[in-house]
Amino acid sequence: MTTIILLFGAGIALLVAEVFIPSMGLLGMSAALSLLASIGLAFYKDPSTGTMLLTATAISVPLILTFGIKLFPKTPLGRKLTATGFSFEDGRGVDKRDQGLTGKVGVVEATLRPAGIARIEGRRVDVVSRGESIESGTAIFVVEVSGNRVVVAPSES
Repeated sequence: MTTIILLFGAGIALLVAEVFIPSMGLLGMSAALSLLASIGLAFYKDPSTGTMLLTATAISVPLILTFGIKLFPKTPLGRKLTATGFSFEDGRGVDKRDQGLTGKVGVVEATLRPAGIARIEGRRVDVVSRGESIESGTAIFVVEVSGNRVVVAPSES
């Protein structure tokens, strides 16, 4: 019984280590082998113990992985390894020239199916229609600008 508990504990410890230490899956594979060995020995010794250990593994492994994925980016190592990237909130992921385009008119340069290119105020802009296909050369106006998404519709005139 002691071997089963030690293998199970080692498997859980290796799984936690896998979340926080980049090992290219070596710790994860070791954790899986340790957990499988403990479950197999538990079933060999007593099926009810094996069932209990299997249930404990089925509950604890997803919880550890979920907790680790949420916690890892907040650790010192996680902050170094995780790219922050651009966001819409700080404006770095947005072309600031697009912000004033709402209500402006232009012409479709590449057929929108529903995304494509339009020329608005003399410059090429990546745009998207509201779902319809708009042929090249059609006059359009900008309905909405949300983040880096410029939504257009065919112009009435």
